[in-house]
Amino acid sequence: MAAYLMFEIDITDPSWGPEYGEKVGPLVAKHGGKVIIRSTDPVRLEGSRALPTVVVVLEFPTREAAQAWHADPEYKPLIDLRNTGSTAEGLLVDGI
Repeated sequence: MAAYLMFEIDITDPSWGPEYGEKVGPLVAKHGGKVIIRSTDPVRLEGSRALPTVVVVLEFPTREAAQAWHADPEYKPLIDLRNTGSTAEGLLVDGI
């Protein structure tokens, strides 16, 4: 069953973006994943919390593949890089 990683990212300094973007795509693909949503213009339909700067959804073939991507030692430096200029909330959910 497919699994999805949903990230809400608040960017404070975009300088990390080009390097992160160049390196994260191949690493996602290494684990069988793909980016299915990357939006810089989310629209609130319900709720009242602050909107994130970027919403990203990654699709993986399984929950295990998604977790393997996130735990990959090659990804840790990219998380650290992203955290130099943003904060992020990430959720892993199963598809139906």
